[in-house]
Amino acid sequence: MLHTFVALVQDKPGVLTRVASLFRRLNINIVSLTVGESERPDTSRMTIVCEAPDTAAHRIRASLYKLEITVDVDEVGRSEAVIRELCLIKIAAGPNEPNGLHSRSQIFELANVFRARVVDLAPESIMLEMTGSSSKIEGLIQVLRESNYTILEVSRTGRMAMRRGKHTSRVLKALGTGSATPNGSADTIIPRPRLSKSEIIPNQFPGLEEEEE
Repeated sequence: MLHTFVALVQDKPGVLTRVASLFRRLNINIVSLTVGESERPDTSRMTIVCEAPDTAAHRIRASLYKLEITVDVDEVGRSEAVIRELCLIKIAAGPNEPNGLHSRSQIFELANVFRARVVDLAPESIMLEMTGSSSKIEGLIQVLRESNYTILEVSRTGRMAMRRGKHTSRVLKALGTGSATPNGSADTIIPRPRLSKSEIIPNQFPGLEEEEE
């Protein structure tokens, strides 16, 4: 199962290495990781997508909190967040292609259907820019391949996620989430969880215990 975590971390050298090492010790694969500036000074926003059992989400969040570089951590789901991905796709569209220069007009039509933008047009290729869900991007790539177009390059950012704005409890219920603060607004900050000994994931890399403190 894929889990999406949004972490606010201190903007310091070595932060990315610390987070990657944490997931390595937990023996959990990172599917995608994006990081950039946030709304807070000297703080970066990191979106981490990982593949782990459903029961491991609480443990992963708690382990991220244990890092002194972490300011806040939140796990977001599709029902309570806006999740997007940016993708650049370079497609061969020169006179030597099977459909010749006529292939360009066909690619333009596909771009309109998937709401992608043409950001570069060269004698031998076309570059498309697309923002949307992972499934939408995969759909465009699949259609291009099934239409016998040659995809020269693909560059994807991975997921970027942000919780939806503050809502009343009725809106949260409609979104499929029942968590709301007493005043009716969404609780966007999760308190630091405490783990029992039975919930702690064993260290997979002996000698690195000091980094987890």
